Amino acid sequence: MNSIESLQWRYAVKKFDDSKLLSEDQINTLKEAFNLTATSYGLQPVKLVIASNKAIQQKLVEHSWNQQQIVQASHILIFAIPEIYSKDDIEKYFDLTKKIRNTPDSILQPYKEFLVDDVSKKTQEELFLWNKNQAYLALGNLLTVCASEKIDSCPMEGFIPEKYDEILELKKHNLKSVLVLPVGFRAQDDSMKDLKKIRRNTEEVIIEIN
Repeated sequence: MNSIESLQWRYAVKKFDDSKLLSEDQINTLKEAFNLTATSYGLQPVKLVIASNKAIQQKLVEHSWNQQQIVQASHILIFAIPEIYSKDDIEKYFDLTKKIRNTPDSILQPYKEFLVDDVSKKTQEELFLWNKNQAYLALGNLLTVCASEKIDSCPMEGFIPEKYDEILELKKHNLKSVLVLPVGFRAQDDSMKDLKKIRRNTEEVIIEIN
């Protein structure tokens, strides 16, 4: 399928086939795609937590407004961001840049100072919202990759982050969950799978300036 056909094939799955699991290759593809996601300044503040333990998935159901996709899915992808974000995270980015590109300090330092200053001026609440926006970029990227790989998915905001953080022990990693993406394969009796997409005409949503 081409890109448009893949996106037409995709929908937010309401019922997964719990007998089908993603292969290791498919999971690795999603990992690599996540790691290649564009983020502001390339800082990658988002972490991906992958859960494939049915007992844990079952615990998460009651904190997901009882959405059964959480336990039916092959894997649950949880997008998490730092609870506390600091200039140390910027330092790590530039250490990695120097290691990979061998860029001289004379070139890196002005840019580094700019980012450190920018982060230092923001409150933790502002930084949290900024990083949460990066999580949406990662979610959008993985939705598209899933479609191209014929992996079904269902993006979710309907969950209780504090409970997820507790069950997944994210606090010890300085992380807070912000988005959830169950992935797997649609059930053949999912009532949504054959419905036509509801989308406006492109003329209504696109403005062309020539």
